[in-house]
Amino acid sequence: MAIRQVSRDDFAWVIALGNANQVETGPLDEDRLTRLVEASYLSQVAEPDLGFLITFIPTSSYDSPNFVWFVERMDNFVYVDRIIVAAQARGQGIARLFYEGLFARAEADGYEQVVCEVNSDPPNPISDQFHAALGFTPVGQATLSNGKSVTYLSRALKV
Repeated sequence: MAIRQVSRDDFAWVIALGNANQVETGPLDEDRLTRLVEASYLSQVAEPDLGFLITFIPTSSYDSPNFVWFVERMDNFVYVDRIIVAAQARGQGIARLFYEGLFARAEADGYEQVVCEVNSDPPNPISDQFHAALGFTPVGQATLSNGKSVTYLSRALKV
């Protein structure tokens, strides 16, 4: 398995994987994925077709309500918008590898924290446990316009 920058050749399987997990992350199509990748801080895939990661920084051109929540409260962070691992590849450490690479790069670039949100309604206990094991702690909660509730998480970096 290799982790590398996402390319347009990956779009079909990334969109399919994203949409298979849209309850947790929202719908995805080619136009939206293009905009996300172009605005992102870091967009990576685990090959072959095992998972993907899309992140943003406070100056990114992105208007997700969850991202905006962090922008309104914090200054120096990397926001994880989507991290999805294919069902058949879960439990192999792929998400951990994405995060470890992200922590190292964000630290090297001078960011103070990595942030994200996890659904609390509908609940996502596997993601809750995973993020807690990586050192993420809750920093807030919100109920979104679509009725989903989320818990906002942050992990400090050693800057």
